[in-house]
Amino acid sequence: MEKTDNGGLMADRKCFLQGIKMSISTYLNQPQHWKNSVLAMHWYTVDALQYEPEKGIPTLRVPMTDLGADDSICHVWQSRGTPISGQYDAINYRYDDDYLFGVIVLPETLFEANTDKTPLQQAAECAYSQIFSLLDRLSFPYLFRVWNYMADINAHSFGMERYVQFNLGRQDAFLAHGRDIEGNVPAACALGFESALSEENSDQNALTISFLAGRVEAQCIENPRQISAYQYPQQYGPRSPTFSRASLVKLGLDDVLFISGTASIVGHTTLHPDDVIAQTRETMENIKAVLAEANRRLGHTKFELSDLDYTVYVRHNDDFETIRKELMLCVGDGLKAVYLQANVCRHDLLLEIEAIVGHRSTYSDSSHVDSEHAN
Repeated sequence: MEKTDNGGLMADRKCFLQGIKMSISTYLNQPQHWKNSVLAMHWYTVDALQYEPEKGIPTLRVPMTDLGADDSICHVWQSRGTPISGQYDAINYRYDDDYLFGVIVLPETLFEANTDKTPLQQAAECAYSQIFSLLDRLSFPYLFRVWNYMADINAHSFGMERYVQFNLGRQDAFLAHGRDIEGNVPAACALGFESALSEENSDQNALTISFLAGRVEAQCIENPRQISAYQYPQQYGPRSPTFSRASLVKLGLDDVLFISGTASIVGHTTLHPDDVIAQTRETMENIKAVLAEANRRLGHTKFELSDLDYTVYVRHNDDFETIRKELMLCVGDGLKAVYLQANVCRHDLLLEIEAIVGHRSTYSDSSHVDSEHAN
């Protein structure tokens, strides 16, 4: 995060889609005129569901602990103008001339188990079906980036892992809406959080999805060190995960690269299952490869490791400092990262890293955060 001379946060050297990360308390203290330009927010805190989101602003609320700070964290995306809010089925959305952000929350308790599809599979299919219907309705045909969060992602029920159930439902929706399931697919992540234990909190186990779409087609980037996720062999489930390694979005002179959740996988195999340092290094080699491919597409080196804004999902809290130190060695003192405790989609993966990097030509001064409250 870049700071102004007077201590206020700003995003002026970045494309606005990269957004701003701050504590939730900092966000809540911002003036209303600044909040009016917000497209969407992601709130990460164990108390996320106790916060009431701003009316009309799509707000992803995920119960995950921020390991690197005493306060909660939120990621805020802003529009260049005043976005329009709406509701479609279970989706809260907001859009401007160029981009649409939406959030959908579907408790699995809304769906009954049957012989064909599990509740999580049905929730995933229903959520993505609503997303595709909304994109068609508002003429935002291109899905750039999706964040998927669910309870107990590695647990088994109904004879299969829950992540496998999710992949079944997600791909069912892609197919039903005539969407590509290879090649032209969005960047994405899928992470798990611990389920609520009490019956009255069962809705906290809801499938929670945030998505970003636009009116220009993104370039889908793959990693030459890895088999594309949508081509994984059936040992990982009857349906492959439907996402690309990254999405490169170009709008005018602005370029934004959304790097999907990336882990210690080469080919399709997890490497270094018991070594968190080696997994961190391998993960960063994969991110380097994605950056190199994106820069090759652009024809010059535009994105570098030190430019990226990282979100690091850590399976075991005790590994946090080890991972942070290793990333500092890899990226340098300019490392910008948030660390969240989460369960990764494979049980033998100890961490997953996603990242965003953007460069832009012009930006209005509406990106400035009230310096009195900046942290």
